[in-house]
Amino acid sequence: MAYTVGYFIGSLSQKSINRTLSKALIRLAPDSLEFEEIPIKDLPLYNHDLDADFPAEGRALKEAIERVDAVLFVTPEYNRDIPGSLKNAIDWASRPWGTNSFNRKPSAVIGASPGKIGTAVAQQNLRSILSFCNSPQMNAPEAYIQYVPGVFSDDGEVSDASTEEFLRHFMEEFGLFVERVLTVLPRER
Repeated sequence: MAYTVGYFIGSLSQKSINRTLSKALIRLAPDSLEFEEIPIKDLPLYNHDLDADFPAEGRALKEAIERVDAVLFVTPEYNRDIPGSLKNAIDWASRPWGTNSFNRKPSAVIGASPGKIGTAVAQQNLRSILSFCNSPQMNAPEAYIQYVPGVFSDDGEVSDASTEEFLRHFMEEFGLFVERVLTVLPRER
């Protein structure tokens, strides 16, 4: 069975190393996973006052999440946390109260950074947020990728064999996780 994965790029930059990482992940994913980017760059800042009259950008985000079977977060770390744009998107998707788009949606988190600890702190914070949003999370393998120039080409080719093997394993495990979660918690369509 094929599953559709909506993926979030935490950085708004078109030249983001995490955007490039997402291309590598898609290339290395099992055939059972299909991918659709869920864009976040055009969202206004979340404001509770708008819950009664949700803006079109917020509705489009929620509809995109609801269309997919699972979500993958590919995010950098900004000041030991997730980027504000990604937090903003999660706030829109989880509101108004009682309409949380992440509820029971299988998820995984990965990220790349030039630093030696990859995106470990941002990922931990994101996991806490996703836990609150009742999104079942793939907890292992964890993936804190130290970005080294040349390890990924612009189109997602991976030049380092051990990195390619690790990322392929991560995506295979994610595919199995999505299948297990949706077997136990089938999607309401």
